[in-house]
Amino acid sequence: MIDPHIEEALEDLYLQQEKHQRQPRPVPPGVMTAAIEAGFVLLTRDVPTLTPAGLEIGQSVVRRHRLAECLLRDVLQVTGEEAEEDACSFEHILRPGLEDKICTLLGHPPTCPDGHPIPRGECCRKAEREHLREVGPLCDGRAGQGGVVAYLSTRDNREIQKLMAMGILPGSDIRLIRLFPSYIFQMGHTQFTVDRALAEKIYVHWQE
Repeated sequence: MIDPHIEEALEDLYLQQEKHQRQPRPVPPGVMTAAIEAGFVLLTRDVPTLTPAGLEIGQSVVRRHRLAECLLRDVLQVTGEEAEEDACSFEHILRPGLEDKICTLLGHPPTCPDGHPIPRGECCRKAEREHLREVGPLCDGRAGQGGVVAYLSTRDNREIQKLMAMGILPGSDIRLIRLFPSYIFQMGHTQFTVDRALAEKIYVHWQE
């Protein structure tokens, strides 16, 4: 596991290269030297630049950070300085592979809440190959359209329990049958009916 201070140094160098640099953070003594010795950074006329290995790590940290920002805003409804602080923590604790699961959960968002691009992962390329579009609420689907439940956009325990009782969980297959006068959808061999207020809370990865 790479030292978080080294990850932050590589992240800042990546952001400089991307020209989306935030307020520079002080680098603790010895961190840049350790990054150079590890083969992540080269010094050219005292200017640090990323090696291919350092670029890969810096990009991964930025990807985790921006996905965490989306997760905090869109699912957990956390915003402001608190979201930025939490995203900084998330970027170091997400295990390899978990970031792709979060990206899939969010529908492979192209940008973070600040509008900066989120580096694409293998999950994004796979979604393109399988012709999946961005995540959207059940009420925005077309009659007969199927997809996979992404997440439930509600903090109401009663709504969560009601939806879970129908089998509506992230990763479950779902098919919208009818939109009017109520939303009828199918989970497995069973059909359910919900109103628009509840249909707005079910986010789906729609299949084209």
